[in-house]
Amino acid sequence: MSKTIRTPFCLLVAVLVLLATDVVPAVGQIPGIITVFEGARLIPGDGSAPIENSAFMVVNGVFTAVGQQGVVTIPPGAVHVDLTGKTVMPTLVDDHIHIGYRKGTSFSADNYTRENLLDILDRFAYFGIAAILETGTGRGDLPYKVRAEAHTGARYLTSGSGFGMPDAGPGGAMRDAIYGVTTEAQAREYVRELAANKPDMVKIWVDDRNGTVEKLRPDLYRAIIDEAHRHNLKVMAHIVDLADVKDLLRAGVDGFAHMVRDKDVDDELLALLRARPNVFFLETLWGERRAIYTSRPVWLDDPILRDTYTADDLKQLAGQFSPDLAANPQAVARARTMAATSLRNTAKLYAAGVTLGLGTDTGGMNGGQFFGFGSHIELELLVTQAGLTPMQALTIGTRNSAAILGLDQLGTVAPGKSADFIVLDANPLDNISNTRRITKVYLRGEEIPRAALKAKWAALGR
Repeated sequence: MSKTIRTPFCLLVAVLVLLATDVVPAVGQIPGIITVFEGARLIPGDGSAPIENSAFMVVNGVFTAVGQQGVVTIPPGAVHVDLTGKTVMPTLVDDHIHIGYRKGTSFSADNYTRENLLDILDRFAYFGIAAILETGTGRGDLPYKVRAEAHTGARYLTSGSGFGMPDAGPGGAMRDAIYGVTTEAQAREYVRELAANKPDMVKIWVDDRNGTVEKLRPDLYRAIIDEAHRHNLKVMAHIVDLADVKDLLRAGVDGFAHMVRDKDVDDELLALLRARPNVFFLETLWGERRAIYTSRPVWLDDPILRDTYTADDLKQLAGQFSPDLAANPQAVARARTMAATSLRNTAKLYAAGVTLGLGTDTGGMNGGQFFGFGSHIELELLVTQAGLTPMQALTIGTRNSAAILGLDQLGTVAPGKSADFIVLDANPLDNISNTRRITKVYLRGEEIPRAALKAKWAALGR
């Protein structure tokens, strides 16, 4: 006989008590209990066709069987969860984040605290993001400490401090977070120092910020890449220019934090990429949203956005889509040209079989404080602006992004994988915006307490 899930009164009391103490637990799965989720349309995340009327089993936080109802063998005593009418997809992975500097409308290094880092990981989990990579703006030992202790929100991967010329890395409050290097010996020394903390990637900035800073020199990035590879660390480069991408490929770089934005990709680049099939690009279209949209986007009225951000947050976001073009029309024109080039190159590289991953730049200069929400808009932009299909966009945001970070347990719904999935009220293959119609999120087989998180943020006014 099947068992029905009920929430005991004592559990409700415990949640309320924990809310009062600013601690929000996940709704755990009892060890050893077999839970069967039945009836949903299941999008596996590997690009294959969805499974209608699916059934999948979860034991100890892992998928143990996945298939169609009536085909999957269900053992006696299993707990049954009815998902009829819902769509299930894997959780997303965001490979380009700057975490810790944003807190509401504030953007400051003073926000870089354990509490804020953990809160942002909860925000990603709320939106169905299972893992994120902080790309080069970690401060001191704190990111590594939080990485080790974060077990309930999104998985936290970090690049620690990235590399650039002195005072020529990321902008604003993040500028002093990186290693400023001037010699090859110094670059190698800093890579060895970084490697001692076992970062999940190495980040370098190869960009002159439209002629305002010095670009990381080729001799320096070659030394960084070579030394990183000696320590089995991959290197991701922030870039803009096609010429830099080509030289970085020849230097052995493993991937790019952005798309080429100054020129259309050419046959020479495609040939270099064919010779390096494991190289990846992150497109970070969310960070370019102001240049992509020429009118107010309809997603500004999304219920999930209003439910999780303050009126001040939403006012700031809406204001980004009504710029005063007379203030700096040349800058606006340049940004729009670069965004259009980025979109063309995204489509062209995808068609050429180059690996693309989801990255948003959320938390950085252009990404703002919309952690998790931006990841979903990135998917929508891939479809509505870059011309990919919803299935292609979903595969980029799930399987591809997990693989780029070496997260073999994430990215697809399949036996042996971690039970990380999103339950949706509508099918994103019909309309990609339906990825935001979230009813439940499960990480590691445990349901994320989304209502409790929303109540906590409302009480804190953020």
